[in-house]
Amino acid sequence: MQQEIDNIAVQIQEKPIAEAIRQLTELFPGQVAFSTSFGHEDQVISDIIFKNRLPVRVFTLDTGRMFEETYQTFYETQGKYKQNIEVYFPDKASVEKLVTEKGPYSFYESVENRKQCCFIRKIEPLKRALQGVKIWITGLRGGQSENRQHMHNLEWDEGNQLIKYNPLITWTLEEVEQYIDKNRVPYNKLYNKGFKSIGCAPCTRAIEPGEDLRAGRWWWEVSHKECGLHESSSSEIPNGASSSIVK
Repeated sequence: MQQEIDNIAVQIQEKPIAEAIRQLTELFPGQVAFSTSFGHEDQVISDIIFKNRLPVRVFTLDTGRMFEETYQTFYETQGKYKQNIEVYFPDKASVEKLVTEKGPYSFYESVENRKQCCFIRKIEPLKRALQGVKIWITGLRGGQSENRQHMHNLEWDEGNQLIKYNPLITWTLEEVEQYIDKNRVPYNKLYNKGFKSIGCAPCTRAIEPGEDLRAGRWWWEVSHKECGLHESSSSEIPNGASSSIVK
């Protein structure tokens, strides 16, 4: 597998992102997808895909607990580019069972509970969204967290059994912001209020000057500040989640 990744890397190296993505769609027709959460980095990639009419399936995970500003960004993005963004919701029965048994804020009580909620609302829908996908494009940047500093432009995702392409992995936040400003890309207005990493509303707060960019995510716990979407162990099942959805 590493040899295949190396071969692909040779074909797209030094190419602008739009050309690199087009090359990937030619190598894997109908099997390239991009996941957006409407954050700054994702909006840059959406702009590149939509402006260049690249044949990439774009999707988002609606956890049911998103900020109103995030939905507004979704709306503005559709309005600007006139392109579809597929929406994946969590399994209804799993959410009902979780909230019935543990209440609406169980994720505050323990890391295990929080990961169970993330699994139901994010990871299981992601696995459905990635079925049949060979190349998963993400908006990850190395500067977002210590864990992401060790990620590469192209890498194998063991949990999802596909190749992950991170075109912005070496970009700085300043470069992302400059791109958004120059190209007039719609962005989440929570960034103007001190939010630098935006997830579910109950689990995200603005950060203080000098804090890590992901300090506002799950601020009440000490963890790697990841929900499991971009960890090699993302296929592991927290207690209380059904094993039937893991492929």
